[in-house]
Amino acid sequence: MTPDAIPHLPRGVRLHFDRVRQDWVLLAPERAVRLDPIGHAILSRVDGVQSFGALTADLAATFNAPLDDVTRDSAEFLAGLAERRFLEVR
Repeated sequence: MTPDAIPHLPRGVRLHFDRVRQDWVLLAPERAVRLDPIGHAILSRVDGVQSFGALTADLAATFNAPLDDVTRDSAEFLAGLAERRFLEVR
């Protein structure tokens, strides 16, 4: 994923807090993915406006983590979601 890429949730996919399980999930028609805290931190920044580069810079600053590591891990996570059609990239 390039720094200029803009990830966004496609129509019908949303980030949702499941009150029963007390956990964040990514919901899509007839599918759901339970998110760990890192997955939630990444997806909570996916707004369809912010670039991947800005998203990873924000994560690195927020968690005081090396930008290269955050970029690599975020790209892998988002690519996996894109393969499963939970995410699109412009």
